Amino acid sequence: MIDEVTTVLVPTALPDFVETNYIKNIASRAFSYLKAGFPVHFRGGSGTGKTTLAMHLAGKLNRPVVLIHGDEEFTTANLVGGEYGYRSRVVVDRFISRVFKRDEDMVKRWVDNRLTIACKYGFTLIYDEFTRSRPEANNILLSILEEKMMDLPVGRNNGNEPYLKVSPEFTAIFTSNPEEYAGVHRSQDALRDRMISMDLDHFDYETEICITQAKSHLPKEEAELIVNIVRDLRDSGKCEFSPTIRSCIMIAKALTVQGLTPFTSNGEFLQICQDILASKTSRIGSRTNQEKIKQIVEELVDKYQLHEECVLGN
Repeated sequence: MIDEVTTVLVPTALPDFVETNYIKNIASRAFSYLKAGFPVHFRGGSGTGKTTLAMHLAGKLNRPVVLIHGDEEFTTANLVGGEYGYRSRVVVDRFISRVFKRDEDMVKRWVDNRLTIACKYGFTLIYDEFTRSRPEANNILLSILEEKMMDLPVGRNNGNEPYLKVSPEFTAIFTSNPEEYAGVHRSQDALRDRMISMDLDHFDYETEICITQAKSHLPKEEAELIVNIVRDLRDSGKCEFSPTIRSCIMIAKALTVQGLTPFTSNGEFLQICQDILASKTSRIGSRTNQEKIKQIVEELVDKYQLHEECVLGN
């Protein structure tokens, strides 16, 4: 097509995407908001599936995707575009054989960045963790989401086009972490008012089991045991950071790679759980809390392994 469009992604169905009733409910509501013309904002802690849901919705829209990751160093130019390098032009005139004329000039070369491309061609924008960019960098989004117009910098096309009309097929999906997370800025009220925010929490029990099983290919009873341990640790109130579904997946994949099960690992299952859960729920260097978490994990592993042995024995 054109060079600009090489920055887009082609949405494809995620091979191991899990659609429980919990997920279907969130996705259905979000999709209806997008079809009504409103941007959707998934807001929640790490491991609550924000980016995965955004990619899933983009696939259902069946439009090319432009992906942007929020960054502290972003300016408006990183979103809209800017002047990068120069374009050289040389004209050689040999109309009269005895006269040689050469004209050479150089002009600054404007390059559209991803937000402009998405607006121009009606692509789906996924702005992942947009509050990690400074608020002033995101001001350009206000007119895009409300008036469906983009203010263009003077340098673009020699300033001949002061505005770009946003394509009616343009759709925006945002994700963000809570404001108390390190490196997160508070979003402008005006920007937040232009989108529909959906707060995401940890998945329900059924969904966590299904995701763990899908990502690791463990039998259901083994995935269930891992999820029980992680959820009980989460509910204990002893963690600096609550363990997420990522912890379940890491434990399950570590078992799969080594060809182990929670019941035939000769202590290795406990070691894997302690390594992963102690590091995931404590600050770096917080050795005292990590030892406390390891003790809790050992008690939980003993509890569920014993329970499973009793069930199998019966």
